[in-house]
Amino acid sequence: MTFQIYPTLEIPETLAAGPGPGNTDARVLQAFASAGVADHMQGDVLRGMIECKHMLRQIWGTENTYTFAVAGTGWSGLDTMFSAVMPGDKVVAFTNGTFSGIDALTLRIKAATPAEHAANPLDPQAASVTVIEVPHGQPVTGEMVDEVLAQHKPKWAFMAHWETGSGRVNDIQGFSDACERHGAMGLIDAVSSLGVSDFRIDDFPGVAGWASCPQKGLCCLPLTYAPVSFTDAYIEVLKTSGAYSYVHNPIFEARHWGIVDGQDVEKGTYHRTHSGYAVAAFHESLRLTLIEGLAKRAQSYKTHEAVLRDAVTAMGCQVTSDMPSLVVLNLPPELAGREMELVQKCRAQGFGIWPTLSAPIQVRIGILNQLNHQAISHIVRLFGQAVQDMGGSVDLEAIEALLEGRYGTSIAA
Repeated sequence: MTFQIYPTLEIPETLAAGPGPGNTDARVLQAFASAGVADHMQGDVLRGMIECKHMLRQIWGTENTYTFAVAGTGWSGLDTMFSAVMPGDKVVAFTNGTFSGIDALTLRIKAATPAEHAANPLDPQAASVTVIEVPHGQPVTGEMVDEVLAQHKPKWAFMAHWETGSGRVNDIQGFSDACERHGAMGLIDAVSSLGVSDFRIDDFPGVAGWASCPQKGLCCLPLTYAPVSFTDAYIEVLKTSGAYSYVHNPIFEARHWGIVDGQDVEKGTYHRTHSGYAVAAFHESLRLTLIEGLAKRAQSYKTHEAVLRDAVTAMGCQVTSDMPSLVVLNLPPELAGREMELVQKCRAQGFGIWPTLSAPIQVRIGILNQLNHQAISHIVRLFGQAVQDMGGSVDLEAIEALLEGRYGTSIAA
């Protein structure tokens, strides 16, 4: 047998200007790289996890004891939240894009009976799950949720807070109110909103479970921890029904974060092998979020998104999104249908914008952790040049004037 020895992998610096992940703060990477080689039960690692738990409660805005983080990406956090859904449970899921659609598939997998799994193992059609498909580019409204929950009276109701696939903000207040009104336990995918939007989950008592991710609003790209938070009512249901999971069982997961039998304790109990490097990075990401303050960060996203939105509109693009961290757009009429081509050209040059992952194909430009006028102006210029290079009619001087008018002449260089 011959062995192929590959050269050291070198990945060039890329501007992450898509829906996520975002470029990680250098201070987070430094914390990751500087951590000593500590085992997962070493005192400082466990102390860091306890502090992370308390910081998460502040960032989430909650008194939920069962607030902690799951090792992995956002999918790990979501799978943990969905673990309480058992075969035959009555569920209503609202989808309006790629990722809420995958969440709905997860719910069908969780709620499907053995016979339904056998009939279609990769796409079980669980009779107990109703999926409400909202057209691409439209939000889930409170009125819509209220009407459907009144009809179906489910045990669980699901919605994404922000749907990154189409760039839409869904009505979290209306969703929570409808869940309370009709006795459903709400489950929320907050992958894209945590760390970007200034909200408090305790303001939405109809929601029993929340799940997010480390690599978007918190900008902690080393695969670290996906934040989750559960009400006491959710935990009581889980205690009654159980879950077909050890790794992603919220009660087991919480024990290593110093949450045992609904109480904070000084030291967690063993559940999985955690990384001291990952704990250090996640800890620093949460710390920086609190230092900056969610209100300030949320306002900054709105301010810079408005500049990006106005700039691409001036280039002839049509913006269809309303998320403050992401602009979803159609190209000018003369370039209609060439969205994927433009995205691929940009990505080949280290400008990491994204297409939508479902029809209709649109362009997604994100500003995660790009909250300053130099970064936004750089993104605008790169995109304007890309549109022009493909034959679009872009007045680059007018775009510069727009940027100068919004940010000042100091960025004109």
